[in-house]
Amino acid sequence: MTVHKPIDVLEEMRALRASGEPFAVATVVRTVSLTAAKAGAKALIRNNGTMTAGWIGGGCARAAVLKAARAALGDGKPRLVSVQPGDALQEHGVEPGQTKDGIEFARNMCPSQGTMDVFVEPVLPKPELVVCGASPVAVALADLGGRLGFLVTVAAPIEEHGKFADSDLMIAGYDLSKLIATERYIVIATQGRGDEAALTAALAAPARHVAFVGSHRKAAALRASLATKWVDAERLADLHSPAGLDIGAVTPEEIALSILAEIIELRRRGQRHRPANPTS
Repeated sequence: MTVHKPIDVLEEMRALRASGEPFAVATVVRTVSLTAAKAGAKALIRNNGTMTAGWIGGGCARAAVLKAARAALGDGKPRLVSVQPGDALQEHGVEPGQTKDGIEFARNMCPSQGTMDVFVEPVLPKPELVVCGASPVAVALADLGGRLGFLVTVAAPIEEHGKFADSDLMIAGYDLSKLIATERYIVIATQGRGDEAALTAALAAPARHVAFVGSHRKAAALRASLATKWVDAERLADLHSPAGLDIGAVTPEEIALSILAEIIELRRRGQRHRPANPTS
């Protein structure tokens, strides 16, 4: 007889983080009356909607928690789910599926008729900043990107790797085909050394934003050259150059700051409500 050992929640969290896969953690924060799970119980929900480790009870709360986990992984926002019997929902003046005061309510269909509040938190991988090149701007990007919370990958000739004091991943050359991050921003900062090779690799890799450090004229010349080599026209059109916000940057550090400011603005766009009158 084969005995299957339960998957440890913390071990599974470490494994999922290492793989770069997003997941959600469901934690029982309060129970009233009879419930199968008690406060403190945890479970992990993977990106495909399966519960792989831990336990928060049976079917009484499972469907509502899985639904909340899918939504949380979709928009990156945590949820508080309250699974209650029908009479308790009526007392609160809410219907199953309704959200009130930040709480998502669901009906407990189990005979126990207890109440369980579950906090569902998405755990998303760091956004990846891929820096192609070993120019002074590239070195400044890798340094500042890590401090701003990015997973930093540097792609550069191997003899140039010593220029980078700290990065999460180093790639010899510009082969980006094995990268696994789901949210990626690529900056080509080769500045005359391998521009075309780095651009070709960057435009072939999935990325939310691809920027080139260089003038309009240089970027136009590279676009024209790559267009003759069957590089996808839509990807070429998406290439952003010059990279960064126009803040009058001069030094490599200032240029890196302008580039990362542009990326952060893109990432956070729509996440914060801005009042119509900022002075009010």
